[in-house]
Amino acid sequence: MLSMLGSPRRCCDGLTRRETLRAGALSMLGGFSLPDLLRAEAGRSADQPTGKAKSVICLFLLGGAATQDMFDLKPAAPADIRGEFKPIATNVPGIQICEHLPRMAKWLHRSAIVRSVNHKAGCHNCLPCYTGHEVPQPDQHPRDTHPPSMGSVCEFLNKKQGDFPAYVYLPCWLGWGQVFRRGGPYAGFLGKRYDPLITECAPFGDKDAPAPRAGYPRAVRGQPFLPDSKLAADMTIDRLNTRRTLLQQIDEQQRLAESHQSAKSYDKAQERAFSVLTSRSMKAAFDLTTEDPHLLDRYGRTLFGHSTLIGRRLVEAGVRFVNVTWDLFWDRVQIDYDAWDTHTRNFPILKENKLPSFDQTYTALMEDLEQRGLLDETLVVVMSEMGRTPKINANGGRDHWTYCYSVMLAGAGIKGGTIYGASDAHAAFVKDLPVSTADICATIYHCLGIDPDMPVYERGGRPLPVAQGGQVIREIVS
Repeated sequence: MLSMLGSPRRCCDGLTRRETLRAGALSMLGGFSLPDLLRAEAGRSADQPTGKAKSVICLFLLGGAATQDMFDLKPAAPADIRGEFKPIATNVPGIQICEHLPRMAKWLHRSAIVRSVNHKAGCHNCLPCYTGHEVPQPDQHPRDTHPPSMGSVCEFLNKKQGDFPAYVYLPCWLGWGQVFRRGGPYAGFLGKRYDPLITECAPFGDKDAPAPRAGYPRAVRGQPFLPDSKLAADMTIDRLNTRRTLLQQIDEQQRLAESHQSAKSYDKAQERAFSVLTSRSMKAAFDLTTEDPHLLDRYGRTLFGHSTLIGRRLVEAGVRFVNVTWDLFWDRVQIDYDAWDTHTRNFPILKENKLPSFDQTYTALMEDLEQRGLLDETLVVVMSEMGRTPKINANGGRDHWTYCYSVMLAGAGIKGGTIYGASDAHAAFVKDLPVSTADICATIYHCLGIDPDMPVYERGGRPLPVAQGGQVIREIVS
């Protein structure tokens, strides 16, 4: 019986394909053939991207940002479509963005705006933007049958042993503020051990702010912190290690009774918990008391600003993929009812709350990365799970829309000062060069030096490309 050829590739159970696949067993693992796999391996190695980005910082605007009021304004459209904002010039001739993003306008020479993103996988479905998987789901919850997120693929490929994981998600799990866990940022069929390290937060609003209500959000204050990162008062490192050894002994019989994957996932989660408890460098990255107060002011003393600053610290420490979400905080703590889901008062919310704060934090991040020599090796991505309707509704808001919206990429691997694709005269549908979420994911993978066609294997053994068949947007990569 012939052994499988090619480089070792980890399955979701932690074993390599070369260790587990034999030619006589291929027919039982999803129907793919030995020649198919060998061709995939040969093609992957022949066109392996080099990648200019060591890390990614993804700024995720939950709710569906109205990008036609940010990056793709339509001043010639009728009033009930164009809205209240005016376009302003950027530092790249011919490119305009919203008047309420004046600081960001100075960074278009390092940025690319894709104005033709679209999908039909359903509103508020976060799975497409994190994975490229554009199939409607029965609900928005994560499943272990989902394909892995980009960050989880980075964790899957991570060979470094150190204090920091490859994938960190800030400031809380997606949907925490609504007590509703949303799918998308997880490892899916790769296994929970490749899920992100997710921080926690305790958001609060200003005491002197008006009582919160729909359409009148307050600034969200606070900062993320590591889960279970403090030892009990009487717990020393030696005692912790002793307890760890004892716990491993107690768990041994239980692990023998569990599947190999479950045991591996359990071990990795346990290992991460102990690492967080004992890592000084990890704790230092989250300690903003040592930071220059002027830099804190530049980022903005908000939960999003603090999270973004910590995100920069993490990539400086070597974390491969950092996600910072502007989440919605209402059901758990009543601070911000809307986030970027602006069904009512779209323009006052953006003008008074969202755009000035985002403009400040984004610009501080870009300046900070450049000053530290990190911008040429860090890819910054700004995206939402969808866009908003071209027509303004009776409440002065814009509703859900997935048929055309914008994504912005900047920094490492990106050809600055570029626009790709176009929406129609009302920013309703794609006019030119449609882009799928899988294409966005493929472009991010390419910038990281990860082949978008690299296969990962479902639990039944079927290979799937990590970018779900998406194509790199060659016109915006350098």
